[in-house]
Amino acid sequence: MTLTVGELSESGLLARIFPRLDRSASVLLGPGDDAAVVAAPDGRVVVSIDTLVQDRDFRLRWPNGYASTGYDVGWKAAAQNLSDINAMGAVATSLVVSLTLPAATPVSWAEGVAEGLNAAIRELGATDCSVAGGDLSGGSEIVVTVAVMGTLQGRNPVLRSGARAGDTVALAGTVGHAAAGWAVLESTVPTVPPVPPAPPVPPASPVPAADAGLAADAGLAAVVGLFCRPRPPLAAGPAAARAGATAMLDVSDGLTRDAGRLAGASGVSLDLDPSALQRLAAPLAGTAALLGADPLDWVLGGGEDHGLLCTFPAGVTLPDGFTAIGSVMPGAVSTPPVTIAGSAADAVGWDHFAV
Repeated sequence: MTLTVGELSESGLLARIFPRLDRSASVLLGPGDDAAVVAAPDGRVVVSIDTLVQDRDFRLRWPNGYASTGYDVGWKAAAQNLSDINAMGAVATSLVVSLTLPAATPVSWAEGVAEGLNAAIRELGATDCSVAGGDLSGGSEIVVTVAVMGTLQGRNPVLRSGARAGDTVALAGTVGHAAAGWAVLESTVPTVPPVPPAPPVPPASPVPAADAGLAADAGLAAVVGLFCRPRPPLAAGPAAARAGATAMLDVSDGLTRDAGRLAGASGVSLDLDPSALQRLAAPLAGTAALLGADPLDWVLGGGEDHGLLCTFPAGVTLPDGFTAIGSVMPGAVSTPPVTIAGSAADAVGWDHFAV
């Protein structure tokens, strides 16, 4: 018989969650008191917050049959917050978590959230970070809210507003893979084999025609994995800051939408290279063929990989992990914020309040 959270007290559930969480040196006082105490050696604290809502940001059961685990949701909640700190050129030091659960939620699912949070922190390389505390509540649907704190380690934050004409536009991480994974989950195509705990990033190479069917099958687990358990390039943010990045932004809502935000904040236009975009789309060709989709649509409109979009002064050697995908052009009232080879690009992507 499955034990549910409604059959435990709050303290009983916390007693099952706390042992699943590591503690980093940055957390001086962790879970158990009214508040946590976190070191701030830089004298400044970088803060961000994100929420995952059942049937808005994830489904417990997807149309293709995949069941989201607590581990998936915990990992994703950690990853998207760690990515926001990364996009400032900072390093995460702690997370606090608010978890709302219906009474019928299996205790094992809630334990999985803690395990997923902890695993994402560890496996994504946020070694200075751990869960410092949080809150539990009951409700009609699952809601996971995470606030993250970080340190700039003596550097200035890299903002969205610093891009200048002549800069190089570069990307670290992937774009489009999570969108492909979402499309698979929303389809009737079963995910085979099961999603691995830590899916590798697929190689950036085209799918040979003769192997397209086989590659599509092999790619399903990888793209679903990158939707359920994103892998933001956490080393890239501080590296970009050290290399002199002029502007930086986490691609959470779609490449063109978020590029437009950076362009608007900086008063410039970003011109993307179509050949670079095609290279980003190439690893998704097999999955796209299976679903009758255009992989370039996923690259331009999919954001939940949490890749890192940066601008660098012309001539700067890009840090490891970055690929040039365009250039910064002067902004003008008549100039679209984002273009592809000079032609206006539609700002496709995610909007939480779009009808």
